[in-house]
Amino acid sequence: MNADLEALARPATDAAAVSVGALDHFYGDLQTVERLDLEVAAHEVVGLVGPSGCGKSTLLELLCGLQDPSAGAISVGGREEAVERLARSAYMPQRDLLFPWYSAIDNAALALLNRGASRAGARRQAAALFERFGLGGFERATPSGLSGGMRQRVAFLRTLLTGKPLLALDEPFASLDAITRGEMQEWLAGALRTNPRTVVLVSHDVEEALYLCDRVLVLSARPARVVAELRTPAPRAPDRDATVTDPAFVAAREQAMRALRRGSR
Repeated sequence: MNADLEALARPATDAAAVSVGALDHFYGDLQTVERLDLEVAAHEVVGLVGPSGCGKSTLLELLCGLQDPSAGAISVGGREEAVERLARSAYMPQRDLLFPWYSAIDNAALALLNRGASRAGARRQAAALFERFGLGGFERATPSGLSGGMRQRVAFLRTLLTGKPLLALDEPFASLDAITRGEMQEWLAGALRTNPRTVVLVSHDVEEALYLCDRVLVLSARPARVVAELRTPAPRAPDRDATVTDPAFVAAREQAMRALRRGSR
């Protein structure tokens, strides 16, 4: 990638380090997070897995300043105020949330428009990355004309172009079929090697989390607590199939599944 493209994808602020201490969160009388601690180093990719409804998505929203904690402390890039955390975070929800009346290029360019670029300039800059993101030739297509995997690529490109140092990804491939999902996991792993970011990834798929992340935290049933922490076996092969069938990876996956079963009780 040349210097101009590197500048497009470069974070607008310093790399984010995330710190969470003794975090509690309630919806009324319902507790969703309990005394949770979390540290994420700059450019580290950390995964969160846990039973459905355990509070994983809530935790991402808390990190990004979209919700306030009931107790405890959260900082992103050394800043604790919600508005400052939000300024340093790019949140990508499960659904791609592309505007159906916009072309692919205009959906991706929204992030650059929000950073102050002109419409023509934003389109030109986003178009420079379309080929590398597997979207070449589809700049003018509307979302209805894109496959599920291509829509997710547009959504991720839009997220990356925000320039935010923290990416909060909430099950970004959950709606895809198994084959496309595997392809997208391999693609995202490569994209993060090329454009390092601090990432917190929520997934209900243990294998996905272990493949994409440097470290995986297993959460309990609601209220969410950390019941296990696993480091992904290294080195990881660039080829996904070779990685997920490696004996060390299989053993880590089984360890995570046992922790999930314990945490679900």
